[in-house]
Amino acid sequence: MTRYFLFLSFKGTAYNGWQLQPGKATVQGVVNKALTTILGVPINVTGAGRTDTGVHSSFFCCHFDSKKNGLDNDQQLLYKLNGFLPGDISLNRIAKVTTEANARFDAVSRTYCYTILKEKDPFLADTGWLLFWDLDIDMMNKAAAILLRHNDFTSFCRLHGGNKTNLCRISEAKWTDTGKTLVFTITADRFLRNMVRAITGTMIPVGRGKLSIQDFESIIEGKNRGLAGQSAPAQGLSLTAIAYPGEIFI
Repeated sequence: MTRYFLFLSFKGTAYNGWQLQPGKATVQGVVNKALTTILGVPINVTGAGRTDTGVHSSFFCCHFDSKKNGLDNDQQLLYKLNGFLPGDISLNRIAKVTTEANARFDAVSRTYCYTILKEKDPFLADTGWLLFWDLDIDMMNKAAAILLRHNDFTSFCRLHGGNKTNLCRISEAKWTDTGKTLVFTITADRFLRNMVRAITGTMIPVGRGKLSIQDFESIIEGKNRGLAGQSAPAQGLSLTAIAYPGEIFI
């Protein structure tokens, strides 16, 4: 058997997240069906992780095994798969990897972006959170910088999420003003369920002047989800990058 990484992107609005769920539309289910139909054998892909209902990904990865060689060089296969898939899922590349490579466990880091809309835009409504408040991006960046000084993010973890550990190493966290949007970019070696949305939701009061930088750090140190703010809505969140070690690719 040959193992392949499949790189894809999807708009999550119509799906109950990535992972298979009985009786519900999921990205994994749609991708499985496309591969099974086009390759003519049952295929069940393994994803790089979960995404919640309504969350998007401009860069996602999953792996699958096949008896067929050369799928990574078959552009006609990508053409057929994309022709079968709905318009909100795109398969971008197939790469041959070592037999032990794992799309989830070999990931070195992941990057998420959360988009806040500063004005109403019907073309961005499904991929951003519309807020009319004036937000102090400098204060929000000061709060973001504090994240890099900590590694226990229990306060931003979904209760009863089943995590073995709530420790993460955040290497980047910053807000950028693009004019029409505010974008929060965060990179870490791993993320807890609901973590980015909880962090974003807690930073909004900082930007509004209703929560101090010291209070924000106290929330992290408190290691209690009840101390943090409400989670930001799912539609503003996108997974935008996953890094893998080069040696797993053939």
